[in-house]
Amino acid sequence: MPLTTTRELFAKALKGKYAIGAFNVNNMELLQAIVEACEEEKAPVILQISKGARQYANPVYLKKLIEAAVSLTNIPIAVHLDHGDSFELCKDAIDEGFTSVMIDASYEPFDKNVEICRRVVEYAHKHNCVVEGELGHLVGAQFDEGEAGGGHSKSGHYTDPEEAVKFVKLSGVDSLAVAIGNSHGAYKFKGAQRLDLERLKAIKQALMDAGLGDYPLVLHGASSVPRDIVEEINKFGGKLGTDTSGVPEADIEIARRLGCCKVNIDTDLRLAFTAGIRKVFAENPKEFDPRKYLGPARAKVKELVRHKVRNVLCCAGHAFD
Repeated sequence: MPLTTTRELFAKALKGKYAIGAFNVNNMELLQAIVEACEEEKAPVILQISKGARQYANPVYLKKLIEAAVSLTNIPIAVHLDHGDSFELCKDAIDEGFTSVMIDASYEPFDKNVEICRRVVEYAHKHNCVVEGELGHLVGAQFDEGEAGGGHSKSGHYTDPEEAVKFVKLSGVDSLAVAIGNSHGAYKFKGAQRLDLERLKAIKQALMDAGLGDYPLVLHGASSVPRDIVEEINKFGGKLGTDTSGVPEADIEIARRLGCCKVNIDTDLRLAFTAGIRKVFAENPKEFDPRKYLGPARAKVKELVRHKVRNVLCCAGHAFD
């Protein structure tokens, strides 16, 4: 099956009240785990590639890996640029065949954010590519830029419902990433902080009232940071501490029913992959064959993705809607 666009996936997801998992890809093993789990669960999937992943793996390698995955499965797959921080990066991704790009100019003032998004939209739509924008600021790393690290925000700025309407109308973006208490990284919250689901309802209603219909919303920073995986990492030599905290899966389920039809998951994949590798090295310290530790790591990620699409996003069984 050829690559699909997120526009098609979102329309079906909104109708069916499920969400599409947007999983970040950095190497072959992660890609295999994600696609195999989704194929076995008959779930559509969005493969996300960040600026940092492009720097780490080389865009040509990533493109060929995805081509291989597409040739081996028949589930719907969209390829998405995650947190593109400039028009030039988005243009490169569009020219390479990405079916969706995110232009994240949320670090700019409102008017400048609109201006940059509008420029990306005009180019993308000429090439049948879908555009995601962002309004508001998430706590945590704003961009995945590899070893150099991206900008880091210690305080969030929640998305305002009326501003969201204005932003969508002026920018023309096809979907909107919102800030409602979600956060990047493995240390999202302290205490019992949860998603502001009432704000999410208000954003959705404002867009509906403005004549924008059942508009697609996106939830970034939606890893749940499973306690059992964190404990496994620490058991086998990791030092993540006890203050790791993610978005409760129960909140994600509600957000999905309220119209968040794309849910980004990256940190949980990294944690699962790390847990698999650490376990092998702890139990077999003489092991040096990459296949013997990358294989179990891949299996751990596959198990996690299967859980997400089946029990949280509820997109399992919807590949051929």
